[in-house]
Amino acid sequence: MNAPTPTSRPWPRRAVDKDAWRAAGELLAAGDRSLLGLWGEAATVHLALFDEASGGIEILSLDCPDGKFPSIGRVHPPALKPERTIRDLFGLEPVGLPDTRPWLDHGRWGVAHPLAAHPGPQPEPLIYQFLPSEGESLHQIPVGPVHAGIIEPGHFRFTANGETVVRLEERLGYVHKGIEGLLAGADLERGAKLAGRISGDSVVAYGIAFASAVEEALGFEPPERAVWLRALMAELERLANHFGDIGGICNDASFAIMLAHCGVLRERTLRVAEACFGHRLMRDKIVPGGVTADLADGADAKLRAFAAEASRRFSWLVSLYDHTTSLLDRTVGAGVLRPAEARLYACGGPVGRASGRTFDARRVPGYAPYDRLRWKIPVLQDGDVNARILIRIREVEQSLALIGQILAGMPAGPFRADLPTPSGEAVEGAALVEGFRGDILVWLRIGGDGKIVRCHLRDPSWFQWPLLESVIEGNIVADFPLCNKSFNCSYSGHDL
Repeated sequence: MNAPTPTSRPWPRRAVDKDAWRAAGELLAAGDRSLLGLWGEAATVHLALFDEASGGIEILSLDCPDGKFPSIGRVHPPALKPERTIRDLFGLEPVGLPDTRPWLDHGRWGVAHPLAAHPGPQPEPLIYQFLPSEGESLHQIPVGPVHAGIIEPGHFRFTANGETVVRLEERLGYVHKGIEGLLAGADLERGAKLAGRISGDSVVAYGIAFASAVEEALGFEPPERAVWLRALMAELERLANHFGDIGGICNDASFAIMLAHCGVLRERTLRVAEACFGHRLMRDKIVPGGVTADLADGADAKLRAFAAEASRRFSWLVSLYDHTTSLLDRTVGAGVLRPAEARLYACGGPVGRASGRTFDARRVPGYAPYDRLRWKIPVLQDGDVNARILIRIREVEQSLALIGQILAGMPAGPFRADLPTPSGEAVEGAALVEGFRGDILVWLRIGGDGKIVRCHLRDPSWFQWPLLESVIEGNIVADFPLCNKSFNCSYSGHDL
């Protein structure tokens, strides 16, 4: 390996040869490392590795002058979808890739490999071939991409024996927006706006991740008050989404009263966010250099009152959930994700923590101000729908408590500062931030002119969608909405 790239912060990025690239794949296959990300450029592929034992992170880069690289997915299944995406976007060929079907490319872009150095003409669209299943009395049930509710598009192909699901295969990519192409050449202000629109339910998390990556690249420390304001926004976003998820999961088990009450709590969370920061989703409030809005007058009292009221209301809902036998009959034992699978896919967020994985990016690698706050990582081993609800319940309780701690520790001072002038040399930065559904990775390179050369944003859904396919097997078809909502993966965040 070469020496670490000096402009890469906070984690080293090393150029490696094909042998070292294969060796990294073997480390992943053996469970000695976890896959944080795998992405491409016109003639280079990058691999982000996490050492769970030490908490260390490094990025490996392999030049592909011949347009090829050894497949990591050949030995480590979580890399399959990212490698298919690299093939679609850049035309780089993963040698040995077991599944060569396109992933994001549906044959409708008008061009092949749009981010390659030399994009090619769009080939004739092919009929997507779903994987076969063999056995007696099997039938297929196609669902989507257009759904009955107001949700994003995705296709689910069930193979079932009666009501029992034998195989589920997903087809995504319907909301591909070309975000990574739009980011290339954008200035940092435009980049922050695009990052905040990757997935509409994770505006704050993506905003923090992008801003932190930029600040790392530039060697810039944002004002301390801005860091604490970002955390406050993040916990409000976490609350709004967890309230929505808990209610939605229970609704899919025909317990609509939970949806109604959780919907009220979610709405109150969004309203207090608007009252404090001027926008329900806090969109465009986080930028490289800090935040664009300080707390409004009287916000401290409003937030404390909200947290106290939400705690009272939510404790009653938790008791209702715990004592409704008909509801527990649907959630306990349904859609079990085994801890070994969660570890294999480095699955984060409530899905991973419900299956024994203790990872939370706020703790490791960690970032301010969470290192100065009192909180715990809730973990369960059961891995079923009930466990995923219980993890969300614990996280709601902690977020409500964290709001008070953040307000008590909020420093005075400016909430935004000017970024340094570009030095004329390219710099690189990365960040790992905990959103409500798991860890978000952002890696970028800023050119000497201060504009983005390349930016990759990896949603936690990349490592959760494949696991949804696994947990539904052996369950009945009617439990799919329940299992699906308990994961609540992002279509838009995945489809880029």
